[in-house]
This record gives sequence, C-alpha cells and structure tokens, in this order.
Amino acid sequence: MATSRTDPVDEPSGPGGRVLLIGASRGLGLALARQWAGEGREVVATVRGPGWTALHDLADADPEHVEIETLDITVPAQIVALRDRLAGRLFDLLFVNAGVTNQPEGTVAETSVEEFTRVMVTNALSPLRVIEALQDLVDPAGTIGVMSSGQGSVANNERGGHEVYRGSKAALNTFMRSYAARHRDDRRTLVLMAPGWVRTDLGGADARLSIEESIPRVASTLDALRGSRGLHYVDYLGRTVPW
Repeated sequence: MATSRTDPVDEPSGPGGRVLLIGASRGLGLALARQWAGEGREVVATVRGPGWTALHDLADADPEHVEIETLDITVPAQIVALRDRLAGRLFDLLFVNAGVTNQPEGTVAETSVEEFTRVMVTNALSPLRVIEALQDLVDPAGTIGVMSSGQGSVANNERGGHEVYRGSKAALNTFMRSYAARHRDDRRTLVLMAPGWVRTDLGGADARLSIEESIPRVASTLDALRGSRGLHYVDYLGRTVPW
C-alpha cells in the first residue's frame, strides 16, 4: 500500500540542493548568490524593492540557477507572502544575509531612538521572523544560517566601537541561541556566520578582506557544517567564535 507524505514534494536537487538566500542585491549577499549559482545550485534570492539590481543582471545571465523574489524583511506581511509563494518547495539551505549598520556612527547614548530601532529590527528581530516563517521550507536535515559578525561576540569586545551594530549582532546571536534551545530535537544545522571584515558598502574601503577572500570560504564552511546538528557560531574559516 502506498503511503502518503506530508512534507513538500519539490525536493532539493543538484550539488548542495537548493538555496533560499535572503538579502542578495549587493555586497556579500550578491557574492553568495554568484558563488552558489556558479557551483550549479539553484538559488532563490531576494531583493528589498522593485528596482533593478546587480542580482537581476546575474539572473539574466544565469536564469537556470538564479531566481529573484522581493522581500523587505522588516515587513511581516511580506515574509508571510513569500512563504505562501514558495509553499511546496524544499530547500537544502536557508541563509539570511540582510542587515544594516547605523548612520551616523556614535555611542549608544548618542543614537536616536529611531535609528536604534531601525538597526535592531533589521539585524536582530527580522532575521528570526524570517526563520520562524520559512523554517518548514528547509529540508529536515538541511541548514539554516544567518550572517552574523565577529563584532557580535561579547567575549571579544575589548576595543569597543560600532556600539549599536555590535549590540544588534549580539542580540541576533542570543535570539538564535534561544531558537536553538526551542528546537533542540531538530536535526537541522544552525549557523551564525562571521564573514570577516570585508570590503563592501557596509564594511568600508579599509576592510582587511576582499569579497573574493571571504565568500568562497563562507560557502565552503557552510558545506562542511552540513549534517552537524545544533548551533554553530563560526567565522569564514570555520573557526569557532567566542560568544
């Protein structure tokens, strides 16, 4: 007698399966989309708004491997709508890259309530909303990852600076630990990724690493962790980052 299945029927395929990449219009997210598409993976990647981006150029050049969706992660209704559009599809990896830094730089006390709220909602609250909403689209033995930062390490914060951004990433890390605790019986691999200080619009021109030095290693580290259930806070070289 045939048995019915309740999980999505559209199974991942190809090297490493399918990737759902949240936040890929530029910088590290765009580089990840390019990296994974170049490896032959099917990448569904999101942009925030309706305008043309470099991701659209990538999708035009490689439509077999890159598909674009629109999502502002700070708008809960858009997260729900994306989940509904992707219902019935299954991904090997969900990776949340979207994030911002605060402008202008300053101490916590010097930061307006509006700017503090914007950074915290984007970097800490919204990624968890995305994960909670989209987790069922991830293979039961797949990976859920979030772009964190070495600056989210409380133990390593000995020089200060970038206070609001640091705080938002530390909050993200804490929220992911809570998520992992609530899903301790889940077989999925959970990853907080610190990509290193990379020369992007967010990282700045003085950053130590190029995108080409960081992103392939980010991708290979995520591959190496596949199947290692539980939460891992690591850098682009696979080294554990102190909490």
